[in-house]
Amino acid sequence: MAGLRVIGGIAKGRRLRMVPGEGTRPIGDRAKESLFNIIGADVEGSRFLDLFAGTGSVGIEALSRGAATAVFLDTAPAAIRTVKDNLAATGLTDKANVLQMDAFVFLGRPPGPPFDYVFVAPPQYHGAWLRALRALEAWPDGLSEDAWVVVQIDRTEAEDEGLLRLSRFDERVYGTTMLRFYRAN
Repeated sequence: MAGLRVIGGIAKGRRLRMVPGEGTRPIGDRAKESLFNIIGADVEGSRFLDLFAGTGSVGIEALSRGAATAVFLDTAPAAIRTVKDNLAATGLTDKANVLQMDAFVFLGRPPGPPFDYVFVAPPQYHGAWLRALRALEAWPDGLSEDAWVVVQIDRTEAEDEGLLRLSRFDERVYGTTMLRFYRAN
């Protein structure tokens, strides 16, 4: 991937740093642009949760397009530094909360104000995306009434979810990247 950038909003065109090493898989521009075309203007004023944040590219895009606040979670110190650097480069630090914390620990805690959007893009091929969806189902007070959960996986990771409180309402494929969209039943 040649480089990351903010595609729309107040920070449009700003370049984002990559996390050093091979541990992250940032979303491509085409998939990210499609994601935000689907979300549309509803992102404005929303609360956004970027689980497994990596570079923070998706949460930063949400902030750039008018989200009120975003929480970024990652366990890797290099990812946390990268998210903070990218927030500073885009001038969006004041709307963000960056936590070096395991996503499943966070989802096991009592929530604060509910989130309107949750973006889930965990490391590939470990089943963490499905585990995260199940944890979100068990965290109903953490999601607003109309919340969306969006999962980014490699299309070879796709499987039936067997979910009870979240239902998939859309699915898009961009090369090897698959985006799955869920909302509460």
